[in-house]
Amino acid sequence: MTSFAPAVRNHRRTALALVLCGGLTVALAACGTEEDPDKGTNGVAKLSAAEIDKKARAAADAASAVRLSGTLVSKGGTYELDMKLNAEGGMGSVTSKKQSFALLRVEDELYLKAPAEFWTHEGSGGESETADAAAADKLGGKYVKVPEGDPSYRQLRGFTDKKVLLDGILALHGTLNKGGRDTVAGQRTIQILGGKGEGGAFDVSLEKEPYPVRVARGGGGGTVSLADWGQAFPLEAPEEDDTVDYGGQLPKSSG
Repeated sequence: MTSFAPAVRNHRRTALALVLCGGLTVALAACGTEEDPDKGTNGVAKLSAAEIDKKARAAADAASAVRLSGTLVSKGGTYELDMKLNAEGGMGSVTSKKQSFALLRVEDELYLKAPAEFWTHEGSGGESETADAAAADKLGGKYVKVPEGDPSYRQLRGFTDKKVLLDGILALHGTLNKGGRDTVAGQRTIQILGGKGEGGAFDVSLEKEPYPVRVARGGGGGTVSLADWGQAFPLEAPEEDDTVDYGGQLPKSSG
């Protein structure tokens, strides 16, 4: 009589070996495919904080355009910004506690556009108040050219100057440190800190160019988002019939 028992035992051994090998293969594959947090990124997260800061600033300087939106807090007050900037100038809106106005700069030509209320101030009385009302009617809703000699020219121009605004916003104070990773506007980021964050912080994109994409200014100085890097936008002086050239100095405003 022929016995089949050894064959059965052999089949069992073979099946057990296949199960063990299969499990080992899966385990090894799992170990070998542990997710790399830098996979598919621009690799800057592997650099030191100082190197990331340098690369982010270089990318920002080299970009032809950027859009800034958010809040800036300074000794002069709190401002809500929404500005598009390039090497030739900028355009957008600035809103303070008292007023909201639009700014447009093409090279050195700076224009301010605001409602009539912006150009009036209470308590002047008499002929002065009448003159204020007349000026407000003339200037309200128009692009008013800001003379370079006017005291407000330099401050207002700063809101439209890409280099000046970025240098101020991206300034970190204290020893530079790397913060955590995050996702900002759909982009993976690495954060750079001034000190432990008290000196400001900004998130640097890990996708393509290492642009700064979000800034938290130190000392409660506001939070700003930076987007549309390198995206061109039309920048032209306003139409002549929509422009008022008030002369050597602007009238006082309520803001």
